[in-house]
Amino acid sequence: MKIKHAFTRFLCVVVFFITGLLFIVPGIAIARDNAVLSDIKLANTRDDLFAYFKVEKAFNEKNIQAITNGISTSFTFYVTLFKTSSSLFDKKIIDIETRATIKYNSMKQEYTVICQWKDAPPLITKSFDEAKTWMTEIDNLKVVPLDRLIKGGKYQIRIKAELEKVTLPLSLHYVFFFVSYWDFETDWYVINFTY
Repeated sequence: MKIKHAFTRFLCVVVFFITGLLFIVPGIAIARDNAVLSDIKLANTRDDLFAYFKVEKAFNEKNIQAITNGISTSFTFYVTLFKTSSSLFDKKIIDIETRATIKYNSMKQEYTVICQWKDAPPLITKSFDEAKTWMTEIDNLKVVPLDRLIKGGKYQIRIKAELEKVTLPLSLHYVFFFVSYWDFETDWYVINFTY
């Protein structure tokens, strides 16, 4: 009987604590719903299929503050291509995970952005707006060589983006207590097409 009563009390405290957190930090419940993908396009050259898209609402006051305090931040992009069929099972053709990383150098007052999908050196700018564009506009992301697709075949591409969780040294956890709340993850966006 005592154990049951103690467990009930414990459960009430946990529920009260979680409810209190939602009122103290209202952004927790809705932070994941803000970032979205837009302007999704597929294009091909003679040899390859490419994807283009943007992430909107990826930056807010808290992650901008963290970046300007020198915390390296990465967006990870997931692109998966399936060959669809009338059966329940689609065949996965390719699974891509790539990222864009931003780092601010306060001594030089400049942002460095590395885009893994580009065969280019890091991009450097003093403009945060320009750095944001580099982080959120994905262009010329090579998905698959066309010789892996079948003429007249039906395909589906799924795209998703997320902000990687930041791991801080213990000494900074109290200063940047909000960092764990500014991660985002978009929904999967799906495009069906016939090659």
